[in-house]
Amino acid sequence: MLIHPHIDPIALKVGPVAIHWYGLTYLVAFALFFFLAARRLRHEPFASVVQPKPWTRQDIEDLLFWGVLGVILGGRIGYCLFYKPVYYAAHPLEIFYIWQGGMSFHGGMLGVIVAMMLWARTRGRPWLQVTDLIAPCVPLGLASGRVGNFINGELWGRVADPSLPWGMVFRGAGDAPRHPSQIYQFLMEGVLLFILLWLYARQPRKMGQVSGAFLLGYGLFRFIAEYFREPDAHLGLLALGMSMGQWLCIPMIVAGMVMWAWATRRQPPAPAF
Repeated sequence: MLIHPHIDPIALKVGPVAIHWYGLTYLVAFALFFFLAARRLRHEPFASVVQPKPWTRQDIEDLLFWGVLGVILGGRIGYCLFYKPVYYAAHPLEIFYIWQGGMSFHGGMLGVIVAMMLWARTRGRPWLQVTDLIAPCVPLGLASGRVGNFINGELWGRVADPSLPWGMVFRGAGDAPRHPSQIYQFLMEGVLLFILLWLYARQPRKMGQVSGAFLLGYGLFRFIAEYFREPDAHLGLLALGMSMGQWLCIPMIVAGMVMWAWATRRQPPAPAF
């Protein structure tokens, strides 16, 4: 049985300014996105100089800015709507208290989708081509966020069998060993999903296939990980014994399957310029 290491959530403090590890993981996630998206410009169809509007690094910088807004706004609004709608309806001003915590991946994803739709429209680019570009660049950023969850000792797993070699006792979660679900999510939704998507997207694909593969892959891995993650205390398990995270993953899985099938059957192959 392991004991969760006590790690100060503040990585660096300079006078009144405190820099938290969790904030640093966000910065790492954004840096990884920029690096990987720039690499994606070498893949087809983005590498083609024959396109009506060739892709540039300036496009990546703009996408990152819009994406950050989508993550923050969507993540916060999604958390308030999905997890504590009654509370925030009674305390609407606390919606803006981001420093108190409370972000939803599914809300952040919806925020990014809206941001990418707006960006694509203003730049005159196909929306699915934009999402196909960014999809393989996202998982490692998610992995970085899970590292922050582990450092903070939050979002711990369900009680594990005492014989589990890596069962871990988390502060504030009682004395029973639990699954380190943050690590499971780091490995599945982050590292493994990145490897699979990156390899899949390196070859020319029909527009929308990569985006559909991301939705399907993340939805499946998150759904599995939720079986090891402790449900939110104020919600518990919902209908059919599933958590809120699992119920939110079902539309993702369905949407991913539909998008991938639609792209495969309806869209012409990506041109080889």
